[in-house]
Amino acid sequence: MKTRRSKKWTTTAVLLAIVAGAAGYTWKRNQEPALPQGFTSGNGRIEATEVDITTKFGGRIERVMVKEGNRVELNQSLVRIDTKELDAQLRRAEAEVRRARQERNFAVAVIEQRKSELSLARKDLERSEGLYENDSISLEQLQRDETAVQTAKATLAAARAQLSNAEAAIEAAIANTELLKVQIDDSILKAPINGRVLYRLAEPGEVLPAGGKVLSVLDPLDVYMTIFLPTQQAARLAVGADSRVLLDGIPDTVIPAKVSFVAPRAQFTPKEVETRTEREKLMFRIKVQLDATFLAAHAEVAKTGVPGVAYIRLDPNAPWPVALRQPPTP
Repeated sequence: MKTRRSKKWTTTAVLLAIVAGAAGYTWKRNQEPALPQGFTSGNGRIEATEVDITTKFGGRIERVMVKEGNRVELNQSLVRIDTKELDAQLRRAEAEVRRARQERNFAVAVIEQRKSELSLARKDLERSEGLYENDSISLEQLQRDETAVQTAKATLAAARAQLSNAEAAIEAAIANTELLKVQIDDSILKAPINGRVLYRLAEPGEVLPAGGKVLSVLDPLDVYMTIFLPTQQAARLAVGADSRVLLDGIPDTVIPAKVSFVAPRAQFTPKEVETRTEREKLMFRIKVQLDATFLAAHAEVAKTGVPGVAYIRLDPNAPWPVALRQPPTP
């Protein structure tokens, strides 16, 4: 008798569990707005664009000025990399610029000297040519004066080449100082967007290579939901189609959105995606972009990772169901 009663209670418990599950599923279905013709929907999670703050050059972190969760503004200083070594290199490079300029000044003075020597050699040659015509000097003396002129020309050309080298050295030294200044400026990592710090990945004292990640910043105005739709519905969908998003945590808040991406190729349905009807074999990935104006006014509403449902209007002339209409702007 005990065995029969035990089996009876077990059967009753199973039946009650099935009924409770069916009732729960029916209740959940009834909570979601009924969709008329010209609409479709898909499940997904809120995502946002993440920007990594990375080092351009390797170095030791001197200071991290923000914490996880802090809001940051465009061009706000976030991280400082130690620049003691770069500062020393910059001072050396600036000294090289001064030395190169002194060498240029010396080359200019040498050119003036060589010009004077050439002028004197030409005058001696002119005088020798007159004396030679009067048979006052020998041919050998005339030839020595001609050689002196050629030598003076050669030394002047060498002095001018030395000046060109000095000017090139100045440009190279200045370029080196500018490079070091850029590296010093890049040692202060700044926010590329207005956003919120999602992760703090490194701490002061750590030595990072070039490209090392220090922070991850979330763009609160670039928020979207990725859903998957079957071929028949995706074929009717166009980029820019009107959409609405309801999140599980705030089902009474209708968030305006637009379709910003439709995959050009179908893919097998990801395992985590659930559809209300029988599972499709091939689906198209759809990206629904939440309205930036709404997000700016409701910064704390859409949080990444929150699940929800995106409703898309396939027929641009179809009126939205009452439950998915946006309240009028006050």
